[in-house]
Amino acid sequence: MEAGAIFLTLAVLILVGLFVSQPFLSGRRAYAVSTQEHDLSHWLAERDRLITALQELDFDHVLGKIPPEDYPNMRSALLMQAAEVLRRIDELQPQSQSALDAESRIEAAVAARRADAARNAQPTLSDDDLEARIAARRAERKEKSGGFCSSCGKPVLRSDRFCPSCGKAVR
Repeated sequence: MEAGAIFLTLAVLILVGLFVSQPFLSGRRAYAVSTQEHDLSHWLAERDRLITALQELDFDHVLGKIPPEDYPNMRSALLMQAAEVLRRIDELQPQSQSALDAESRIEAAVAARRADAARNAQPTLSDDDLEARIAARRAERKEKSGGFCSSCGKPVLRSDRFCPSCGKAVR
């Protein structure tokens, strides 16, 4: 190799080495998260989990999966846990909605999630509409049916010239 190529290769390797080692050489961490931010993130995630659990509990109660005598106890236990979580969040973030008490904030959050779920829900079809769609689909399928292949016995359509299963010409 020529001397110029060797020097160019060494210069590129030194630059790559400096670029790769830069995070290790700098004294500060660019992605460090403080303990308070970590704790706040933990409690916010716990709040979301409890709100979801309350929603599921309410939904299961409406569906009759939870006995009526157990529902109030389960709901109050979840509300107490959520109130404690909201108190912890308030300690870490005092400027957030301190005027409302914890239970009313939980209820407001659950109501907001229910409203979102109701907005995103698909409209349900009545039984008559559903039956009409089924009948229309069956009518479409009957119009397209052309019988069966004489060779293999598989169903063929009127528009088929050859059997899709065995490839024999359809008469």
